[in-house]
Amino acid sequence: MSEKQLLNVKNLYVDVEEKQILHGVDLLIGKGETHVLMGPNGTGKSTLGYALMGNPRYTVKSGEIWFQGKNITEAPVNERAKAGIFLSFQNPLEVPGVTLSSFIRNALEQKTGKRQRLYDFKKELERTMEILQMDPSYAERDLNVGFSGGEKKKAEILQLLMLKPSLAILDETDSGLDVDAVRTVSAGIEEYQKNCKGSLLIITHSTKILESLSVDYTHVMVEGKIIQTGDASLVEEINRNGFAKYEKTEQNQ
Repeated sequence: MSEKQLLNVKNLYVDVEEKQILHGVDLLIGKGETHVLMGPNGTGKSTLGYALMGNPRYTVKSGEIWFQGKNITEAPVNERAKAGIFLSFQNPLEVPGVTLSSFIRNALEQKTGKRQRLYDFKKELERTMEILQMDPSYAERDLNVGFSGGEKKKAEILQLLMLKPSLAILDETDSGLDVDAVRTVSAGIEEYQKNCKGSLLIITHSTKILESLSVDYTHVMVEGKIIQTGDASLVEEINRNGFAKYEKTEQNQ
């Protein structure tokens, strides 16, 4: 494997509740690269994200997932997280009884295997919350409980910046956000690009969140297959013309 290669998805077929959703997906992501996965609703974009994270509901029928030179196709979720894969959710879960601060601190300790000094952790958490324009009081609130949609998404980007994963999979992170919240979340993702030097797979059918980001590759998924790959200009083309021509191409094959 190339030293610059981070993720290698080989001919991946995935079933959800015995229905095949992904039909032979190939995807290469290099270290420090930003990839965008676009396509119509219901075409399998989120399924790919969950399969990469190891959600047991998403069954890999054939193909392989390689991460940092290791075959993780059968690895459980916790091992993938420790290895450096992060997945944000379209609808983040509420976790009563666990504060945002303690959740992130525990996740850091699980990832690094080291105890986090409380003072240093709190200073870094406060600095990162400032970047996202988050009220400091949210740190001691139960995770996502009573948070607005925008605050839930900010909380996920906060986790991203604190955990500094090697690969961040962002699934419809801009879904349901107003213009100001999109700008703030975009600023957090831009911070991750610049200072964490990790790789990004941004799953979206919108282009708002991409406006201030540097995109290396754009992929179009239709009916569970990646049928087109290009550079950042492909985002602009889709923004102008939509997915109709790609859907027609897939139907004719």
